[in-house]
Formats: sequence, C-alpha cells, structure tokens
Amino acid sequence: MTRSETSPPSFLRTWLIWTAGTLVFPLAGLAGTAVAGRVDSPMSALTGGAVVGLIIGTGQAMLSRRRLDPRRWIPATTIGMGLGLLLGAAAVDYRTSLTDLMLMGAITGLLLGAAQTAALPRRTRSRWVWAAAMPVVWALGWAMTTLIGVNVDEQFTAVGLSGALTVSALSGLLLHQLLPYRTAVGPRPASTPIEATA
Repeated sequence: MTRSETSPPSFLRTWLIWTAGTLVFPLAGLAGTAVAGRVDSPMSALTGGAVVGLIIGTGQAMLSRRRLDPRRWIPATTIGMGLGLLLGAAAVDYRTSLTDLMLMGAITGLLLGAAQTAALPRRTRSRWVWAAAMPVVWALGWAMTTLIGVNVDEQFTAVGLSGALTVSALSGLLLHQLLPYRTAVGPRPASTPIEATA
C-alpha cells in the first residue's frame, strides 16, 4: 500500500491549517491599534493597515505549507493592506456603518488582492481570480464583524474574529483551487546499476 493511499485527504488538512490563521487576525488588530490608534486619519489607516498586513501575511505564509514564498507574500500583504486601508477608510470618510465598512473592505481587498496576486507562485492557476475575489471576501469579513455585534465605532484596523473566520475560510478554499498542495508520494527508489549478464 502506498503512502498516498494511507494518508488522509490533503485538502481538508491544508484548509484547516490555513483557516487556523483566523487566530492571527485579533493579534494583528491589537498590534495595529497599539501602533496607530483608531482608524480616523490617513496616517493611522496607512500605518495600522501595514502592521496588520505584516502580521497576517506572516501567519498566512507560515500556514500555507510552503505554497507561498514568505519573501514575496509578506511584503505584498503589508503594502497591500496598508494602501488598501488608507484608500478604503478615506473613501467612506472613516464612517463605520455596515455599508461603509463593506465598501471599505472591498476597496482594501482590491488593493490587497492585486498585491498578493503578484506574489503568488508562477504555477498558480488563473491567478487573476484571487485579485477579483479579495474585494468580495474582505467586504464579507467586515459585514460579519458588524452583524455579529462588534463595536465597530471604535474604528478598528482589522476585522473581528467572525470576520477573520470568514476571510480565512473563503480564502483558504480559493487558495486550494488556484494553488493546490502537492502531496508527496514517498521518496523515489534509488537507482541500481544494471548487472552485466554473460
């Protein structure tokens, strides 16, 4: 029996590992708020978003099972999140209604998705789908954060735990479709010299 026949399906395992990155978001949000305070100005949005992106990008790269290159993914997520939150928060004038936060999330996801798409490995299938999906994913993340009852009036730098779960679960499904994990089937047998025959 081969190793691939005895191991559990790689999809569920890799998706659960990626989705566990939900726990990184609260840490990123706390760090972003500690550094930049409330998202109520261009500087606080840019700085707080960059801090959040740095931590989330690091967590995602670590949990991707070597599918993402941290040297590309972390800087891309840092820059994309910083610029995305800067433009997104400014576009809604730093308001925190459900509609405003969904629009802010969509704009953030637009820039973040573009930056992350450029950082995806070359073998990624239809990489443009990632860029197209991130505005929707992040809009849903902020919607869940608001609807669950989080006090969004405090102008947080990152989505809450429910929003983080939404973003992680959906992006994990998408990542598997575009960049599936390749399960090893065991080492190749060592080649042996062909014995001479009489």
